Amino acid sequence: MANGRIVCPYDKWCLLQGLNLSDILVETEKRGSSFDELLTIPEQDDWIYSDGKSTSCIAFVLEMYKEAGLFDPIADSIQVTEFTIKDAYTLRFFENNSSRLPKWCNDADDVKLPYCQIRGKYRMELPGYNSVDPYPHMNERCPSMPPKYSRPRNC
Repeated sequence: MANGRIVCPYDKWCLLQGLNLSDILVETEKRGSSFDELLTIPEQDDWIYSDGKSTSCIAFVLEMYKEAGLFDPIADSIQVTEFTIKDAYTLRFFENNSSRLPKWCNDADDVKLPYCQIRGKYRMELPGYNSVDPYPHMNERCPSMPPKYSRPRNC
């Protein structure tokens, strides 16, 4: 919120540029919707806000994957802005055969991981690594309630 005004994404999602939160709530109700519904509208990768394009680090990486064709033939139905870091590492995009990983990858570790951890004092744990095939509208309707952030399959 800046100067009592809501800044992206809420004003972009409901196309109510420049309104404050109370005005957005009133206008949303006038349109027969609710603030809860407003919060569940998937952000579109091509949205450009008043201060320019907005993205997270993981959305930037996944946008490169998308441009490289990893999401083809369903790329047009994928909004990478809806992905979390966990969503990214669970995508079935990575080498499945650990014998094809570089030899140095797991040499210094007593636990053989299915991926390379390049650096770090602590071992990364990536539950569900490389286990989910992309599907149309992936992650657009997933619940995300703490602390477990559990979600149904193919939400």
